Amino acid sequence: MAGGQQRVGRITPRVKALLELSCHDNAPIYMGAANIAHMQTEHPKAYAKYGALIPQILRAPDYVGKNPKDNSIEYVKEFLTERDYVKVAVRVSAGGTFFARTLYVLQPNRVNNFIQKGTLKRV
Repeated sequence: MAGGQQRVGRITPRVKALLELSCHDNAPIYMGAANIAHMQTEHPKAYAKYGALIPQILRAPDYVGKNPKDNSIEYVKEFLTERDYVKVAVRVSAGGTFFARTLYVLQPNRVNNFIQKGTLKRV
């Protein structure tokens, strides 16, 4: 992919089925310089701590969900040693390409509420 974008993951058939997505199986997820700059500016502590783990979070999330506000795909990984729930939001571009747009730490009570409401589904 041009513009310094790197592939950091894929939409697995399991995630596609859980969230009823219309993309093709194993659609690639990219991350570019603008995405990284956004994470470093908006969530510097979370990015410093977990940015290098984005491919791992996308490969093996504990939960996934679809945000009804912006239609993004939310990948959430629980890091037990830190007791952090880390979310990577993936958005689709106008051209149909998926990008890891942002990363931040969620409050545990919010995660539990999302799980109870069915907004986040265990993978």
